[in-house]
Amino acid sequence: MLKIKMALPCPTLGVLSKFVIVVSGIFADKISLKKMLHKNAALSFVSVAAAQSAVWGQCGGIGWTGPTTCVAGSTCVESNAYYSQCLPSTSTSSGSGSTGTSTAALPTSTSTAKSNTVAQTAGKKYFGSATDNPEFTDAAYLAILSDNTYFGQITPGNSMKWDATEPEQGTFTFSGGDAVVSLAQGNSQLVRGHNYSWDIINEPFNDDGTWRSDVFYNTMGTYFVDVALIAARAADPNAKLYINDYNIEGTGAKATAMMNLVSDLKSRGIPIDGVGLQGHFIVGEVPTTIQTVMEQFVALGVEVAITELDIRMTLPETDALLEQQQTDYKNVISACNAVAGCIGVTIWDYILGYRAHLQDKARPALGTRI
Repeated sequence: MLKIKMALPCPTLGVLSKFVIVVSGIFADKISLKKMLHKNAALSFVSVAAAQSAVWGQCGGIGWTGPTTCVAGSTCVESNAYYSQCLPSTSTSSGSGSTGTSTAALPTSTSTAKSNTVAQTAGKKYFGSATDNPEFTDAAYLAILSDNTYFGQITPGNSMKWDATEPEQGTFTFSGGDAVVSLAQGNSQLVRGHNYSWDIINEPFNDDGTWRSDVFYNTMGTYFVDVALIAARAADPNAKLYINDYNIEGTGAKATAMMNLVSDLKSRGIPIDGVGLQGHFIVGEVPTTIQTVMEQFVALGVEVAITELDIRMTLPETDALLEQQQTDYKNVISACNAVAGCIGVTIWDYILGYRAHLQDKARPALGTRI
């Protein structure tokens, strides 16, 4: 999905209302978040709230005031008391097996090198993790999240979404987002905003490469992509604009559709700077062509990032499944390391029992295997 996202060296900032705005992705100059919100609100389609959550969107949890039902083909599944998510009714994956295409060095279970240190040594901007405000009450969790040798960037899972920042039209609150920024600021970490409901472009394609039917496409056709990107560039000329989606990590119809879209935008001078590959995988089914796909996107003149990486397994866990999960994570990260235009990896929270696509009988997170 193309999201308004933010990434910044937090020591240069105060609170969320003064940010480095990046549309779904990387680094830019400071701009007022409130100003950005009001500029976007001038576009009629931005104020349209979806009646149902999209695939991978939030659909419940303590304090959640947004949609509690999911679009067709997905089911609302509780991750924890604070977070329920729309998961595909039938999981799909673009390819299978492990990538094994890169020999970039990664820490082993006995290595003293930590994930963000390794990423930056490999020339990446960061290795990051999603998080959420309720998790800040867990001291052990917070200690690892705050270690910038593990994580050079954190992504707030919910506190920068539309329902959190504008619970009523015209009424803005940034307390949750400010708390995340303050944490990152104290740890010299970057922040990537995650604003699911007022994204610029949200997962435009179906898995077969056709355009997804939604209020934007049904009203404006494909022109909504142009309008969104041009408006975002006008709001901040220095922002990097990303389109972010899932199931585009391996070769297939959806990845091809995204490449064709990027190529078309570039040919017509519509601003587009990067593609985010979400990376929601199943153990043993990471696409073997992920590095090739990233290289193909980079060849179009954009950069790429792994933005929401998790690899889930069916319980009960076994040593073999855990080893395969570790290998899968290593292969995805190695693929990014091997592509100069891949700027970093964000995992969709790092510890078992928190977030991501934690189904009743599935365990997705990286856990202690960082």
